[in-house]
Amino acid sequence: MTMSVPERKSGSEGKEEESEDESEILEESPCGRWQKRKEQVSQGNVPGVESASLAMDTEEGVEVVWNEVLFSDKKVFKAQEEKIKEMFENLMQVEHPNIVKFHKYWLDMKESQARVIFITEYMSSGSLKQFLKKTKKNHKTMNVKAWKRWCTQILSALSYLHSCDPPIIHGNLTCDTIFIQHNGLIKIGSVWHRLFVNVFPDASVHGKARQHRDEQRNLHFFAPEYGSDEDDYAIDIFSFGICALEMAVLEIQANGDIAVSKEAIITAGQSLEDPPMREFTQSCLRHEAKLRPTAHDLLFHRVLFEVHSLKLLAAHCLINNQYLLPENCVEEKTKSFDPNAVMAEIKHEDRQGVQLKYSHVSPLELDKFLEDVKNGIYPLMNFASSRLHPVPRALSLSQEQVEMVKTPTPEPQETETRKVVQMHCNLESNEEGTKTHLSLFLKMDDKLHRQLSCDILPTDTSKDLASELVHYAFINEEDSEKVAAFLEDAISRHRVKALASGSTQ
Repeated sequence: MTMSVPERKSGSEGKEEESEDESEILEESPCGRWQKRKEQVSQGNVPGVESASLAMDTEEGVEVVWNEVLFSDKKVFKAQEEKIKEMFENLMQVEHPNIVKFHKYWLDMKESQARVIFITEYMSSGSLKQFLKKTKKNHKTMNVKAWKRWCTQILSALSYLHSCDPPIIHGNLTCDTIFIQHNGLIKIGSVWHRLFVNVFPDASVHGKARQHRDEQRNLHFFAPEYGSDEDDYAIDIFSFGICALEMAVLEIQANGDIAVSKEAIITAGQSLEDPPMREFTQSCLRHEAKLRPTAHDLLFHRVLFEVHSLKLLAAHCLINNQYLLPENCVEEKTKSFDPNAVMAEIKHEDRQGVQLKYSHVSPLELDKFLEDVKNGIYPLMNFASSRLHPVPRALSLSQEQVEMVKTPTPEPQETETRKVVQMHCNLESNEEGTKTHLSLFLKMDDKLHRQLSCDILPTDTSKDLASELVHYAFINEEDSEKVAAFLEDAISRHRVKALASGSTQ
């Protein structure tokens, strides 16, 4: 999904007037969370999307993109309604730190037409293409470390998509559909491009669904076999190779032509001074698809592969188990350390060893590093085995195959996919000691939290109480056992403490 911030009028007065006009709320989502504004954003060549506007997420206080697909023929819409619901339900399950987030969708039926509205993450910092142009304008060369970090993040996302069961093919990977945030985080957009081609054929959607091949300037991103019956995830590897080459040289010159020629790509590749980097990009651009490496294999290429530091491994371990730790635990822990105490020591037999003290580590730098790791800037894909991510079947089916899929239920059921990142439990006994009031607070990864409370009688068993509360908390299956165990342990500890203090409980 290609999004860019529209140009503003010159002059402060013009800016203020336009800003006020564009911030006007045109429409609200049925739940009231999403508010559509007038300001339009460029959507790129996503088939079927008639308009894309900026919107406000009133719960998070951030800008998002409000996308609309219009159906002028309600009969056509009704015929595809189940297929559309299934596709969007599946899209909401695709989640990766280096992929633009798909938030929500809903259907809107009117007398004259039908609409599908879906909310996606807004990448305000712009596309990778825009960033490369700015860098070249300032006569700067691309930093090799930054290039490696970007390639790793893009391949991390592609490896995730290709390892889904069945594989998800992006099919529209260009420097215009890759976005870069101010902190260096890379995100891939438009992952639903090929799905939309299958589900929203040109004849059924209001207006003309443009194909990405219409944009001549992006033709060089697409593999020779693109669009044939034999194309697979290897087309994404070819597109990535062009992206990696453009990131390295900042721009592949078109020599005045609209489209970039094969000769220009070869010249750009030969201009790379580092032989391993040159071989890395050339392996992605091989004409025969079978000879191209996979995204997982490329993460092990000598250009990108490195043995991760203990610091990075520890950071990932800390973040993956954050729900077990109290809030601000890192900050509180660093305060208690003696700055002159030795944190680690490297000993040498033939020379003096090296001591690392706690004063050598800045708590602020540590917090920033943990935040960067959490956001996905430093993925651990190098050591991840090639594993399958079970994703519903409709995600990567062709149009003919999708038509054969039957949905067993008329309405899709929403499943909880959010993670519990932190748990708090508070237990207070009443003065008579006849019952205990329990409060459970669950901090979720999307910052929308849950809080539950109930009264506990002495005859209630810890296990039954934990199971009942977990049931009402509507958490995902993966976390339910952890929360239940946490609750059961908290209730048992409280009762042991109450007995030790002489309470009747």
